Amino acid sequence: MRERYDAVVVGSGPNGLAAAITLAEAGRSVVVLEAARRPGGGLRTEELLEPGFRHDVCSTIMSLPPLTPFFDPLRLDLVSPAAPLAHPLDDGTAVLLERRVEQTAARLRADASRYLRVMKPLVSRIRDLLPTVLEPPRLPRHPFLLARFGLPGLLPAVSMASVLFGERETRALVAGAAAHSLLALDEVGTGAFALLMLASAHAGGWPVARGGSASVADAMVRGLKELGGEIECDHLVTAVEDLPPHRAVLLDLVPKGILEIAPHRFPPAYRHRLEAYRHGPGAFKMDWTLNGPIPWRSAECLRAATVHLGGTMEEIAESELQVARGQHPARPFVLLTQPTLFDPSRAPDGKHVAWAYCHVPNGSDVDMTKAIEDQVERFAPGFRDQIRLRSAWTARRLESEEPNCVGGDVMGGRMDLRGLIARPVLSINPYATPDPELFICSAATPPGGGVHGMCGINAARAALKSRLR
Repeated sequence: MRERYDAVVVGSGPNGLAAAITLAEAGRSVVVLEAARRPGGGLRTEELLEPGFRHDVCSTIMSLPPLTPFFDPLRLDLVSPAAPLAHPLDDGTAVLLERRVEQTAARLRADASRYLRVMKPLVSRIRDLLPTVLEPPRLPRHPFLLARFGLPGLLPAVSMASVLFGERETRALVAGAAAHSLLALDEVGTGAFALLMLASAHAGGWPVARGGSASVADAMVRGLKELGGEIECDHLVTAVEDLPPHRAVLLDLVPKGILEIAPHRFPPAYRHRLEAYRHGPGAFKMDWTLNGPIPWRSAECLRAATVHLGGTMEEIAESELQVARGQHPARPFVLLTQPTLFDPSRAPDGKHVAWAYCHVPNGSDVDMTKAIEDQVERFAPGFRDQIRLRSAWTARRLESEEPNCVGGDVMGGRMDLRGLIARPVLSINPYATPDPELFICSAATPPGGGVHGMCGINAARAALKSRLR
């Protein structure tokens, strides 16, 4: 390691790595310090159950990297499924979100023209929309596009779907997309999650990374090193005072982690606001090794890498409402991925891996294995007969594996309107702190959770405008 750096980045999740790359591109010397033995944070891939079966520890679906210019030079090896998303129903049919909006609309009967009218402008101009959504607040460059997205998006997802659409398939599709927010679907603003998820699926295809999501982290590390940046793993930071000499520190940590390593660097008022930072529901995650593909009643589900399991909009909304009330639903909404249908390198010949999670109250230690597998069996009878081995992580276990997922919250903080505006605190520059040396670059800053790197990019730009000018 050098004697002195312009910047030290603590944590090597996608946001930490994106921050480091942005600084290195600007000619600043930077080192990333990671406590784990491998970089990547949620972008890790491991043989959790059997040799030769590769499981993503957290993220699998790369919904935004194909649409984010930052990732273009990294030449990611992404594999797109035939259809981004499938949503099976109890009558044995499934509604598929196809790459082309027109193909999807054609399946939605009376909603066809409405779906086209809502989605086509957003999909065709997704690269204009995303900077408005993912970058720090400013006067919009495309106000009419933002209004087309934001006005319906401000509605609760159930209200938006009920107003715009009449078919059960369309409403179910919207509800499943909105549930990625980890919020109750009657909360204001959840409509925006649905629109953004659906638009990104149409435009980007929701691919998987060949070989596992760790390959995305590997590409980011290579890009950083090519720019002269450094990374050191197995380096646990317990106090910012112990860091190598530097001009700035960027913390890829949520408030809980920040306060653990910098408890005395902030005035009491700011420290209290960090202590009051709110986390959303947790996730209960399962991984399986399988002897064959999942035997869906609707074979069309085999065309998608992502499958939403929850039935109708009303059922999904009830499940998420129970979680918001601190309960564990008997029939949870389940998000499932089946990557080996499109990337066979993740398992031995003829074998498969899959993972799924459902939402649970934050910090839950309840085992949801039966509830999740019952939901899979509901739409794929005989699923349990395909299972070789299973892994089940409670929300608490998820936090122990990835400390930024406090209580199992994979979004790095509650993603409601308040949580997006005051993230981690209400501030014109949420990446800066009262200590001019310290910046926050984790998902606890805008725009929040997801594999997009924008929290890190935005924080790095903030540092370059001030401390690292």
